[in-house]
Amino acid sequence: MRIVTWNVNGLRAVWKKGFAAWLGDLDADVVCLQEVKARPDQLEPEMLAPAGWHASFFPAERAGYSGVATYSRKKPRANAVQSGFGAPRFDAEGRVLVTRHAGGLSVYNVYFPNGKKDDERLAYKLDFYDELLAHVNARVAEGEKVVVCGDWNTAHREIDLARPKENRKTSGFMPEECAKVDDWVESGWVDAYRALHPDRAGAYSWWSLRSGARERNVGWRLDYHMVSGNLADRVRDAAIHVEVPGSDHCPVSLELKS
Repeated sequence: MRIVTWNVNGLRAVWKKGFAAWLGDLDADVVCLQEVKARPDQLEPEMLAPAGWHASFFPAERAGYSGVATYSRKKPRANAVQSGFGAPRFDAEGRVLVTRHAGGLSVYNVYFPNGKKDDERLAYKLDFYDELLAHVNARVAEGEKVVVCGDWNTAHREIDLARPKENRKTSGFMPEECAKVDDWVESGWVDAYRALHPDRAGAYSWWSLRSGARERNVGWRLDYHMVSGNLADRVRDAAIHVEVPGSDHCPVSLELKS
């Protein structure tokens, strides 16, 4: 099974930049999108139902903000799609969409909050990490196999961004944010990319739109697939697709053995 995640920074915007052709050629079973920035009633029919795909959307209550969408090759059962994770203050921002698949696999498409605005938003972000971790740990304890993928909005280690020393006090690489990712790892979650490529430097999935950062590869690895411990031995491949344009992020893929 191949699962791709991409923060598209606006589905309508990326659609104009070749998204439909990319999706049409894509060899994947599930595609998770973040920052869709639109309600379904604002989207064109081909965005709602691309050829060969079935789409589920969870927009934010605030117009033009956040929102996630999941495209699946197989049509999910009505009770196999869950919008949010039962936390109203987070679910109002359209940040989590769950699809359940064969073999007891649940894919959590997640847009983690950004903490750069102020201390209040940073606290909101840290609380989100804690509450979602408790939620998915409970699902794993019940026997589910879980992939949590999306834009985590945190570079976990120094190797995960180009300029760690300069950004230690910047939200996205602050010690308290990295510690929250540590909590996930200590709970048994596995960063699929780092499990396969522990020492690979220069592997980034987000670049500032300023000063040619992408061309110079001055970036951050913010987009992850975290897999529950009971899935770790099924991780076959994990890759970052820097060649795909259209957003300030690029797609990231995970392949699981059957």
